[in-house]
Amino acid sequence: MAWMNIWRNRRRTLLTLSSIAFGVTLAILFTGLGDQNWREMIDLAARLGAGHVSIQNEEYLDSPLLRHSVHDTARLREEVLRDEDVVRAVTRISGQVMLSTAGQSYGAGFIGIDPSQESVETLSLIEAIDEGEMLESSRGNQIILGRQLAKNLNVHLKSKVIYTLTDPRGEIIYGVARVSGIVTTGAPTVDAGLSILPIDTLRENLGMAEGEGTQIALFLKDHREADRVADRLSRVLPSDLAVLPWHRTQPELAGFIAMKVAGAKLMEMILMVLIAAGIFNTLFVSVMERLREFGIMLAIGFSPATLFALVMLESLWLGLVGLVGAMIVTAAPYYYLATTGIDISEQLDVIGTEVAGVALASVMRVGIYPENALIIALAALAGTLLAAVYPAWQAGRVAPAETIRLV
Repeated sequence: MAWMNIWRNRRRTLLTLSSIAFGVTLAILFTGLGDQNWREMIDLAARLGAGHVSIQNEEYLDSPLLRHSVHDTARLREEVLRDEDVVRAVTRISGQVMLSTAGQSYGAGFIGIDPSQESVETLSLIEAIDEGEMLESSRGNQIILGRQLAKNLNVHLKSKVIYTLTDPRGEIIYGVARVSGIVTTGAPTVDAGLSILPIDTLRENLGMAEGEGTQIALFLKDHREADRVADRLSRVLPSDLAVLPWHRTQPELAGFIAMKVAGAKLMEMILMVLIAAGIFNTLFVSVMERLREFGIMLAIGFSPATLFALVMLESLWLGLVGLVGAMIVTAAPYYYLATTGIDISEQLDVIGTEVAGVALASVMRVGIYPENALIIALAALAGTLLAAVYPAWQAGRVAPAETIRLV
């Protein structure tokens, strides 16, 4: 009976179903764009340095000095890799360096790496090398520079660069390296201020012990597990070590993403309210048009609860059919946006190409988390049912003697 009732006025029903499908489609696409974009940014930020989770000296976050280091990193890496969510763990040394040539001097950040531990899954700079090659080993006199930094220093491949560091004891040390590669990331902060050095050569120059580093970067299957992994590892690792999720080591990026996610949720709430308002209008008008019918039904033995349930079932049918319609409407644009995406390279020239040192993707694609799609569907269905509560209550409280006389 509820199914038949919703098709009495086909035009009104189709308009209501269209509003549900359109609203859910917009919510899915906007959420999918956000999920994919933020996932890519978080993973890229992790692969630029500290990982999804970082293990470091408890004082290093507030005072990032080389003397606040982590010892016996090989054993620690073996221990953390036992965690089911940890895919990779790499040891690094990072800090600030002064790079000099015969005519120029520039300050920059540096990352000391072991090429045998690294891959594009842990260090995105590897795939950004557009001239030269990756470091050959963890020892040697090689250095990789950002494109703009190399331009500022007026150096090319095989050029000699002198780097100046302050060691853990506060003494100034020098090293000489030749440029083996140049990276171009598209992020001005990175391209103009980053260098990569072999980690064992750094240890020797800095007087650090074998296996010593400033951090161990952990890479997870899913960045959303970062807090849980950090909590688990902090309970088993030594108390003088801090286990920090990515949003602690990248607070600017975390704040930017939180702001954008909050804005997307607000937009989705507005869409749901608009959908609910349209459904309320449809059902309320439908109930008012059928007051005489409801009066007759009450007179022949239907209870108010039965009429209430009838209108609620009509709302449920509207919600379910609307969700099926949303799936059909969403399929084509979702597939296009997931495979081809939207080129926003021109807009990046206006709004900027990076956030907190992380380059923005020039092509936006969708990739919604399944649980978020489920939440949107349930929210749309719940909104549909809530919008029907008052009309259903009105249907159950009609006075048969008065409404039967209505024409």
